[in-house]
Amino acid sequence: GILVIGAIWKDINPAFGLMLASGFTGGHGTAAAIGTAFESLGWEEARTLAMTSATVGVVSAIVGGLIIIKWGSRKGYTHFITKFEDMPGELRTGLIPEDRREAGGRDTISSISLDPLAFHIALIFLAALGGYYCSRIASAYIPRVSLPVFSCAFIMGIVISRILQATGASQYVDKKTLSRLSGTFTDLLVAFGVASISLPVVVRYAVPLTLLFIFGLLYCLFIFSWLSPRILRTYWFEKAMFTWGWMTGTMAMGIALLRIVDPKLRSEALDDFAFAYLPIAPVEILVVTFSPMLFATGRGWYFIGGAIGYGLLVWVIALMKGWFSFLPKELRVSREEI
Repeated sequence: GILVIGAIWKDINPAFGLMLASGFTGGHGTAAAIGTAFESLGWEEARTLAMTSATVGVVSAIVGGLIIIKWGSRKGYTHFITKFEDMPGELRTGLIPEDRREAGGRDTISSISLDPLAFHIALIFLAALGGYYCSRIASAYIPRVSLPVFSCAFIMGIVISRILQATGASQYVDKKTLSRLSGTFTDLLVAFGVASISLPVVVRYAVPLTLLFIFGLLYCLFIFSWLSPRILRTYWFEKAMFTWGWMTGTMAMGIALLRIVDPKLRSEALDDFAFAYLPIAPVEILVVTFSPMLFATGRGWYFIGGAIGYGLLVWVIALMKGWFSFLPKELRVSREEI
């Protein structure tokens, strides 16, 4: 963003390239967090650009993912489906037959005292409200610091979870209900995010945005088609499919695409990525929280240098540990064949 686009458009914001990552990997939630943070720091167009990036990313995750799955099944790269047309109808149409429908959750409290759904909604709102006020309090005491509500709400969610576990009240929280509500609010966030996009801003940035998105999609394709079969030793296509959905859209998109190519989750992709995400989660929160402040104060190169250095360190460790191979064909084997 800074080196290429910044060299062509001299007056563009140095953090323009960050809009790609804020929308693609994080979806509309991260886009809203980073965009709002930049808005509070003086870049009023940031939220529209971030939301546009997230929208393009979600569409790319779905449309591009289905195209890749169809191509991979024809090439024989898939392990659990043979033909795209052989997939269950609910995966191709989105409509679940009556005999395959599952309950969306369980009642954990009596509706006489409080509706169970309202109880779970209140828990989510409590974390969001706590995050909002934490962000405002931090800004009041430290005006130069703008903590995203997203990051504060994430921390508040952890605090609430710990309190529920410590008091024994966690037994009355149904994870499936929370998951359904999270999906609902995510859909609303996407809808509101798309509605908040300012078309004049998109038109004004149309050319640099297009170049940015082309680069992002080519980079994701490189990760999928070249790097994944060389570093993922088992079920590389299924795991790479999950990675594609996560890189371009959100984790939910990755899971949806994974369930298409691996309906019974036999590849153990979710287990592997859940373990790998443990050290990534705090880094992601730090990036969302502090990257806008670094760019707004002219220290964007510190962020870029740190990201490049971290990436090179990962490459060095991968080469030293033998995690990477230049022979992809040797890696295209199933777990049963090893």
